[in-house]
Amino acid sequence: MLETILAISGKPGLYKLVSRGNNSLIVETLDAQKKRMPIFGTDKVISLGDIAMYTDDEEVPLRRVFKNIFDKESGKKIALDYKKASKDELAAFMAEALPNYDRDRVYPADMKKLAQWYNILIENGVTDFEEPKAEKTEE
Repeated sequence: MLETILAISGKPGLYKLVSRGNNSLIVETLDAQKKRMPIFGTDKVISLGDIAMYTDDEEVPLRRVFKNIFDKESGKKIALDYKKASKDELAAFMAEALPNYDRDRVYPADMKKLAQWYNILIENGVTDFEEPKAEKTEE
């Protein structure tokens, strides 16, 4: 599911991929307005399924971090006010979500974005944070 949820640089919020047009993608906002718009090749677009967080050992897919938060918050929105939270509060939140995150490469802005995206997903009923099942190939 996260593969069709997009973050677009310079635009707030998250978007759902609806269709592909000529030289563009058609996306829809993940809020109550459900506004559709074209996104062109000049826009920097990334799927949430392609994002990972740095840890001391490896990069952890964003879906696993969301799953940790989902389990910790019992499927509810994050109680922390990420807009007004201090660096220490954000670090404590991140330590609960991903205990071995890389403290040198994960910045407070990344933590705020993580909390914001999680809340948007929960508000809009996107709660499928399970790993996709790998299809078996028969030889």
